[in-house]
Amino acid sequence: MYARSTTVLARADAIDAGIMHLRDRVMPSVLDMDGCVGLSLIVDRASRRCIATTSWEDESAMRAAEQKVETIRNDAAGQFGGTVQKVERWEIAAMHREHAAGDGCGVRCTWLQVPDVERSIDAFRTQVLPRVEEMSGFCSASFFVDRANGRACSAIAWDGRSEMDASRDAMTELRTSVTTQLGGDVLEVAEFELAIAHLRAPELV
Repeated sequence: MYARSTTVLARADAIDAGIMHLRDRVMPSVLDMDGCVGLSLIVDRASRRCIATTSWEDESAMRAAEQKVETIRNDAAGQFGGTVQKVERWEIAAMHREHAAGDGCGVRCTWLQVPDVERSIDAFRTQVLPRVEEMSGFCSASFFVDRANGRACSAIAWDGRSEMDASRDAMTELRTSVTTQLGGDVLEVAEFELAIAHLRAPELV
């Protein structure tokens, strides 16, 4: 499974209109493309950063849709009153859902630089997942990797903002322990609201 993420810096007063456009117009269009499985959107209203991610059955399907997606992407950025900051392509290395996401879910994303991608995948599956599954309010977790550039991104969803807040200290400790063991670097940690939960990637653990 593969994923393409598009980061848009939105205008604050256009975020809700952008969410509606992605849900009502973009999602039906991309789901009609060969090999597209789903779409999700996370939003940080304070920074105005919005990240839309589409999931694909394989890399060839994702690459084949590049041209069609580019037009849709640019139009969507306009609906958000902003511009596309970057587009990233990932392999979905792990995906686990404890239960379906409901309204008000929060997502904490961690971007990493890792010297060994395979070791980072193994650490996520065997060390991170068992710990977060024990935490109150855990909803789902995914781990994306960019093998060519030695980068990874984890996205852990919580049932609400209060549950995400309550997990912060434990997750910081876990993150520090695992990245030190891997010899990796934490590039960024950011928290978002889950505006659209329809990524639909299968269980991969």
